[in-house]
Amino acid sequence: MATIMPQSELARKALAWISAERAETGKPVSKLIEEACVRFNLGPKDAEYLQRQLTDSESPSETC
Repeated sequence: MATIMPQSELARKALAWISAERAETGKPVSKLIEEACVRFNLGPKDAEYLQRQLTDSESPSETC
């Protein structure tokens, strides 16, 4: 039997999954967000949240 989780919990799990996949595969963040939305059944607002979290956490020193 599946357990129902609050959307915020799913978004947190998606964020953790994206971080792990990004470190492991090096895929672009936008592609990983799309995959996470399908995998975790997230909506457009959750996708925006993930995008904000991932772009806000990047500093210029990390992208060089």
